[in-house]
Amino acid sequence: MPICPNCNYEYVDGIMICPDCNTALAEADELNKFEELSEDDWVLVYTSFYEFDVDMLKGNLEGAGISASKLSQKDHNFPAPGDLSVVKLMVKKNDFQAALSFIQNLKQKESESGDDESE
Repeated sequence: MPICPNCNYEYVDGIMICPDCNTALAEADELNKFEELSEDDWVLVYTSFYEFDVDMLKGNLEGAGISASKLSQKDHNFPAPGDLSVVKLMVKKNDFQAALSFIQNLKQKESESGDDESE
């Protein structure tokens, strides 16, 4: 059965892309090749009400060589406006300090560039 490497949900054969996060699905035996990690190996480093915010940070962290995973409980099938849940960004415990520093520096640069535009 195909499994989403991001969400860890199993899908029926024939589905190629996760409908929740648009990640390509992998076969279970392919995922078992990778180092087995438990839930305790990951820590929360960032939260947001905006999925795009977490997606951008996740991409930036992975570009810097820091493994990251998004945990979203948003129900994209629920037809209502507004933010119904928080989106979490998780990193491995041993990458926590590096990820936190990276995010803080990035957010500081964003706020500084925002201040320059308002003057």
